[in-house]
Amino acid sequence: MAIRKIREIGDPILNKVSKEVTEITPRTKFLIDDMIETMYEADGVGLAAPQVGVLKRIVVIDTTGEDLLVLINPEIVETSGEQEGYEGCLSVPGKSGLVKRPNHVKVKAFNEHMEPIEVEGEELLARALCHELEHLDGHLYVERVEGDLVDNSELRAVDEEEN
Repeated sequence: MAIRKIREIGDPILNKVSKEVTEITPRTKFLIDDMIETMYEADGVGLAAPQVGVLKRIVVIDTTGEDLLVLINPEIVETSGEQEGYEGCLSVPGKSGLVKRPNHVKVKAFNEHMEPIEVEGEELLARALCHELEHLDGHLYVERVEGDLVDNSELRAVDEEEN
């Protein structure tokens, strides 16, 4: 396994549509393992293959540090409710922005063994699912931001003042 370079905003690969995965090859397994290691190393809660320069429909998500999801060819099949909150991205380092997302999301996908799975999430997991799946279609959260991006240091200062 290896830590991969995370592509940042402005890199054209982040604006391209990823291709479906048709089989799990040894190379695909290495990619998934590298994505997991890279996500944890960067203290992220999710990572999509385009963020490490690979145009495949694969995302990894772990919002709790204990519930790793590997989703291949994921597709949102149901949403409900609404939430609004600050969102960041490993491909937009040091910045966050206010984004509206569904509060509940259901996703159909395949796991790392190409077995069909269904994942349902609320709040942070719903947000992460929407965010990571948008990467697969060449979109970044900054396209959805209401208002301006803010420095993460400013958000931390506000949080500290409130607590």
